[in-house]
Amino acid sequence: MSTTADPSAADTDSPSKEARLEQYLLERAQDGEMYFKSKFIADEVGLSPKEIGALMVKLKDSASRLTIEKWSYTSATTWRIEPTEA
Repeated sequence: MSTTADPSAADTDSPSKEARLEQYLLERAQDGEMYFKSKFIADEVGLSPKEIGALMVKLKDSASRLTIEKWSYTSATTWRIEPTEA
C-alpha cells in the first residue's frame, strides 16, 4: 500500500485569495467605478471582512488593472475601485 499526499492540500488549481478578490472586483467594476465595504462583499468572495481589508492594501499597490482608493471611514472602510484605462 503506497501513501500519497492529499491532492487537496496543494490546491494548485485554485486561485489565491488575492487573485480571487481581484477577479471579483474586476468583474464588478467593469462598467465603471464601484464603492463597497468589505463586510458587504465577504460572503460573495468567500473571505472574511478582515481578510478583504488586508488584501485591499496589497491590491492597491499590485493590481495593475484596477485603481483602488481608500475612500472614507464610517463604521468600516469604504473602498472605491475602477478599472484602469488600457
